Amino acid sequence: MAADSSLLPSLVEEYVSGLQDSKSLHTVNVNFPLLLCSSLSLTSSQPHTRARGVQLLSEVLQECYGVFTVAEVEVLISFYENRLKDHHVVIPPVLQGLRALVRDPRNLLLAFQVAKNIIHRGYELGSFTEEMFEVTSCYFPIDFAPPPNDPHGITREELVVTLRDVLVGTPKFAEFLLPLIIEKLDSDVQSAKLDSLQTLTACVTGYEHKDLAEFLGGLWASLRREVFQTASEKIESASLAAVTALTSCLSRSVLKSDSEDSLHSFLELVLKGCKHHLCEPDLKLVWPSAKLLQAACSASNRAGHIITSAVMPLLTEQYHSRTECSHRRTLLEVVQKFMQAVKPRQSSDLFLAFRPSLCSMVFSALVETNASLQITAASVLTLLAQQTGLLLDSDIELAVDHLTRLLLTEDDDRVSLAVVECVGALADVYVRISMFCLNLINVLIMTEVMDQDNNTVASEQSSHHALRQRCMAALAMASTQPSVVLESTPVLLEVLSSAHTGNVSGERGSTGQTASRAVSLFLDGDVSFLPDNSFPSHLQLLKVGILQSQLVCLLMACVCTLPRSVEVPQIDRLLSQLEEMSCTCSHQLSYSSAAKCFAGLVNKRPQGDSLDRLIQGTMARVCSELDSTSSPLRSQAFTLMIWVAKALLLRYHPLITTLTDKLFSLLTDDHLGLLAADGFSLLMTDSVDILNRSCHADVRIMYRQRFFSENSPKLVQGFNAARQGKKKPNYLKALSNIVEKLPKQVQVTELPALLSLLLEALSCPDQGVQLSTLSCLQPVLVDPPPALIQQLEALFSRLLALTSSPSMVSFTSFAVYKYVLPFRARVLRALARPLDDRKRLVRQEAVQARAEWFLLGSPGGR
Repeated sequence: MAADSSLLPSLVEEYVSGLQDSKSLHTVNVNFPLLLCSSLSLTSSQPHTRARGVQLLSEVLQECYGVFTVAEVEVLISFYENRLKDHHVVIPPVLQGLRALVRDPRNLLLAFQVAKNIIHRGYELGSFTEEMFEVTSCYFPIDFAPPPNDPHGITREELVVTLRDVLVGTPKFAEFLLPLIIEKLDSDVQSAKLDSLQTLTACVTGYEHKDLAEFLGGLWASLRREVFQTASEKIESASLAAVTALTSCLSRSVLKSDSEDSLHSFLELVLKGCKHHLCEPDLKLVWPSAKLLQAACSASNRAGHIITSAVMPLLTEQYHSRTECSHRRTLLEVVQKFMQAVKPRQSSDLFLAFRPSLCSMVFSALVETNASLQITAASVLTLLAQQTGLLLDSDIELAVDHLTRLLLTEDDDRVSLAVVECVGALADVYVRISMFCLNLINVLIMTEVMDQDNNTVASEQSSHHALRQRCMAALAMASTQPSVVLESTPVLLEVLSSAHTGNVSGERGSTGQTASRAVSLFLDGDVSFLPDNSFPSHLQLLKVGILQSQLVCLLMACVCTLPRSVEVPQIDRLLSQLEEMSCTCSHQLSYSSAAKCFAGLVNKRPQGDSLDRLIQGTMARVCSELDSTSSPLRSQAFTLMIWVAKALLLRYHPLITTLTDKLFSLLTDDHLGLLAADGFSLLMTDSVDILNRSCHADVRIMYRQRFFSENSPKLVQGFNAARQGKKKPNYLKALSNIVEKLPKQVQVTELPALLSLLLEALSCPDQGVQLSTLSCLQPVLVDPPPALIQQLEALFSRLLALTSSPSMVSFTSFAVYKYVLPFRARVLRALARPLDDRKRLVRQEAVQARAEWFLLGSPGGR
């Protein structure tokens, strides 16, 4: 219980006289009555009495400093300041009291921030460098733990980070800080170790090799000990990070003829302390040693070459000398970790010299019967495939043979998964993986035929089914290259057709039910109709996510090829989610497929208010994105708009004008202008996968002519109104894209009116504009109209300027050569230049054209 406050004067008197200690006084509520009671001793004429009074006050403040108000603290500070002028025996308890009033963590944080500012703002410390370090480093490492109900919210992490900023703020502290870190790494307190390691990592980023040279031995010994002996993953990770930081710092050193190579010296220590443990794959120190070597290897190219040159031959030798699969797996895993430790751009340089031995290790491991060793080998093969030049064509062929064999013979799911991942890595880089895919396809056909055999027993059918699953998984992973897809798709369709022949009821094969199942799969994640699937129960295939969203192209193929008489279920909900994906997904294939699917469905919707509201709502959203120049979704919005425009153009929908007007306005856009010009080509070109008559799209006759007649005047007007600059050619490109896709008979009729603009387009630096314009002009050259003959000078001036362009073609098909004969000499001189072009095709065209012009006007010529 608290002591009775009525006893306070007597307790104070006993303490001051030395008859009592202060414990009983500590139980009294500290307030200004206590000060009043001790005031007699504080004003005593005897220095020792005053000292005892001040000591009493200071000891009580040490326990209860947090109960005072700001005003009370100010009074106490004023009192203590005055007592600093007192007798020397009073000074120690005065300092004790001042210390009690300032150990609040806010003061410490403020002091660290002041010190940080002094250092980081470049104040010259001079002879006070060591003193500045001492007054701050005495708090390192921070062991502060905030009280449970701390009202100020000061955390240990704040103090740690701020103090670290001070200690690592200048290389001038290196000679003091590095010995302190080495000392603190001997601590038994885990937090102190961790703080020391993180501080070491932070400080060496600003040091030079000369700052570290004296302490490398001690630092390495401490770091090696922490990795070899620690039971804490945090300590191990921090130690490895410090090794990488040290090595990186030493790698930045500039070598001089009279200076020691600090990096080489440090790596010698690392290799001496770790290399021999790699020869002991059955002992526990192999992995700590490997991690330390990998940490140093990953720091720089120079360090990587030194480490790999010393380690890789040893690992190869050890691998081939060992017979136990567990030892071989460990050694191969060490190789794997080395390849993973370095940056991707470093790997090719570091491991190219060891390519034969790496391939030898991998391929020998793939033929082992140990599943773990096979999995590790497949993982290393994946890493080799991801680096340029580490696998030759012969290596790829051998890898294909091994991977095919594993898929066909190994039932272990872990092995199959590793093989499938390896196949994916190979397919991303090597086109020759198509051979592997054809092997898988042949296996699929073979197992399908065998299963259809009535004599096949159930166990064999089950085995064939598992094999098909493995092959299909690998084939799906490999089908990332167009060449692979082109080869695999026809055969897969044949497999599917043979699998369903005579076995599928008419109900199951009906288009309506197929559409219903596809929509329910994509909208609701309903996978119940898929036999033997391993999908999660609630897929979200129309949600933004790169992996699953790519499957929307399958939905497009299913629902956009249906006859218009087949109703797509949940059409409004489906369109809403497709629009959302089109406008928000960042993956180009996904948002493009979603936009095309949306357009394909819109094209077949019945005319009426419902369709009009849908288009107007979509346009409002699209225009909102397009009108915001800072929006990151403008490309997505444009893609949706252009495909919807095509869907409406094909069916003569009245709202097409709204979309084309928006398209015209984008021709002057700084970022989307070229894309808008190319959009006119998309509007006029037949689409092979959607919005065509074979997909039952609503396509009206002569839609191209109608679009041309309605919009070519707008393009001419826009071109004339546009200011000179990079936006003006966009109109020319849009016009040539429209004219190029018109039927030839229409081109001949319409070109004379547009001739001056097309000649202007030939001067456009854009090669796409040049090519499309040349394609437009070719039909009228067979029988040139008077308007073209009158413009021959301008035409030849522009054509001759293109003779050195990649878009050069020969124009020798004028039916009336008498008009072009005067240009013969100029053409021959101009065609002499591309005869020396580095491209064979250009030289070939130039030779052919020049030969034709040589013959022009001769008796045997035209």
